[in-house]
Amino acid sequence: MQIAVAGGAEANREEYKAAYAVGRLIAESGAVLICGGLGGVMEAACRGAQEKDGTTIGIISGTGDGNAYLGIVIRTGLGHGRNVLVAQSGDALIAVGGSYGTLSEIAIALKTGCPVFGLSTWKIEGVVPCKTPEEAVNLAVEAARARVAGRKHP
Repeated sequence: MQIAVAGGAEANREEYKAAYAVGRLIAESGAVLICGGLGGVMEAACRGAQEKDGTTIGIISGTGDGNAYLGIVIRTGLGHGRNVLVAQSGDALIAVGGSYGTLSEIAIALKTGCPVFGLSTWKIEGVVPCKTPEEAVNLAVEAARARVAGRKHP
């Protein structure tokens, strides 16, 4: 089970704290954390997950190393195009804050049937607003489990 985390490369204090908690909770659930691998929300989520011995994967827009809390780095050189890969790699997506890049990941996830849960993010149809990181992760894990169980495996 893989849960994508979307959010800005720059985060305010509240966003950073929420993303850090989201990462810890994703790791505790046993899911793999997928993100864009840069700073801000992505770094905070990865840091939280790593501190709980979780697996973190960063799908990097360029060819660099991403943030210091990535276990696996996928260098794409695709710029914003990597947002498609992040959104498609999650069995559910949690958006924390964010701007247009986050909006693009939300839109791609929704367009492809991936459930989206939001913390202080875009208020658009299809995004389930959550009040706490615990609520967001619990709902995302439940949705991801159902999605994984519904997939046909060869």
